[in-house]
Amino acid sequence: MKITDATIQEVDKALVDSNNAFIKFAQSGLKVRATLMRTIAVELESLGDDLIQLAMQETNLTELRLKGERARTMFQLSSYADACERGEWLELSINTADAQRVPPKPDIRKTKYPLGPVVVFGSSNFPFAYSTAGGDTASALAAGCTVVVKAHPAHPQTSNMVANAIKTALKKLGMDENIFIHIHGASNQVGETLVKHPLTKAVGFTGSFQGGMALFNWANQRHEPIPVFAEMGSVNPVYLFPEKLKEGFEVLAQQYAESITLGVGQFCTNPGIIVGMDGKELADFTHLLGEKISSIAAGNMLHTGIAKAYKEKSQHAIEQQHVKLVNAAKDLQDSMRGKPMLAHVEAKHFLSNPLLSEEVFGPFSLIVSCKDISEMQAVAASLKGQLTSTLIATDQELKNNKHLVELIASKCGRLILNGVPTGVEVCLAMQHGGPFPATTDPRFSSVGADAIKRFARPISFQNFSDSLLPDELKNNNPLQIWRTVNDQLTKDAL
Repeated sequence: MKITDATIQEVDKALVDSNNAFIKFAQSGLKVRATLMRTIAVELESLGDDLIQLAMQETNLTELRLKGERARTMFQLSSYADACERGEWLELSINTADAQRVPPKPDIRKTKYPLGPVVVFGSSNFPFAYSTAGGDTASALAAGCTVVVKAHPAHPQTSNMVANAIKTALKKLGMDENIFIHIHGASNQVGETLVKHPLTKAVGFTGSFQGGMALFNWANQRHEPIPVFAEMGSVNPVYLFPEKLKEGFEVLAQQYAESITLGVGQFCTNPGIIVGMDGKELADFTHLLGEKISSIAAGNMLHTGIAKAYKEKSQHAIEQQHVKLVNAAKDLQDSMRGKPMLAHVEAKHFLSNPLLSEEVFGPFSLIVSCKDISEMQAVAASLKGQLTSTLIATDQELKNNKHLVELIASKCGRLILNGVPTGVEVCLAMQHGGPFPATTDPRFSSVGADAIKRFARPISFQNFSDSLLPDELKNNNPLQIWRTVNDQLTKDAL
């Protein structure tokens, strides 16, 4: 089947149809949305091995990885459906009237209202979990928004199959098929038209900094600017404190060799920079990590574009003055394989060369050696916003370096202690987002039920009679949702 880009006319029709469907879907109850999401999860599972085999052909990902990712995608749909029904994301608040007050106090009740049609751009490195039926689609549907997905051109047939499963779910439930619309577009023109269309009300994106910023800039060129929730990757720095390193680095070296090369390094949480203090322990750790990395077989990267960019950027990094290649896998002739690499540079040279703090998307990491804690602080201060930062430290080291720890925390969305950044748990407490340029809006997470909040806005109802209020704000609380009533959290009826 030949895949062709949507025309401007087709994009326009998609947004018009999506907006027409939104008018009704926005009024749908929380249970209706939750049922849709659970039904999509069932349809996704029913695609069986056919979906896995197709995705393997298009992405070079393994069967095991894809089966795990499909399970994650189904869990996202189901867990966000549960969260949608529970309704905590609505952050309901009610302040009742007081006619005796001077001036009289009105009755005011606040809930959240869906933004409108959401455009979701499929991700290349997660064909299920961050693509057609992924987290952005799931959280937008939970919020009551209709969705227009632009398939990623690296796995168009996989996206088609998943889109058809969503359409099947809508049909089985007797719902408007235009609640979800699926189109293709490899050209920038399709993306720009989608973002700039006047009926588009928000954008979800996971990918490169260049791609995310293009969408963000287009959104802000509109007559009516709209939010772009772009997750654009990061170098996820790891800070090695000396006393913790002295306790033993062998296990740590194994953990980080696996983390750096996990999925051929094609994760937005890949640890791209490791900052440590000069000394025997750091030297021994670096040597062992290099050995372990060089022993790990290179794997196929997702597609030729990512493979080419990795080779160019990793080579450019190690060609910088004062950067030394510690170790790498054997040279490969296959242009699709991503060679694991570890390099080293002294902090003073790292600080004078901004290029070294840029992400190399693939199995590459740079050791930055500092002469003292002040230089480590300078390195931390020089880095931009990150999805994650990791501290390898004893409790006492953290207590002794509170200012440095606070500096590191101020630049990331998730702060990890004595672990690795790869692996993003789908749960309410997860914050998958961080200060710019990791994301375009650090106030929100793209993983976990709080992701629903991205696609809804607060709205207050003042002096409405009970019968005219949304169910979640009615006096008898028919949905049994937690609400803050006159500053007290309760499920009780008024």
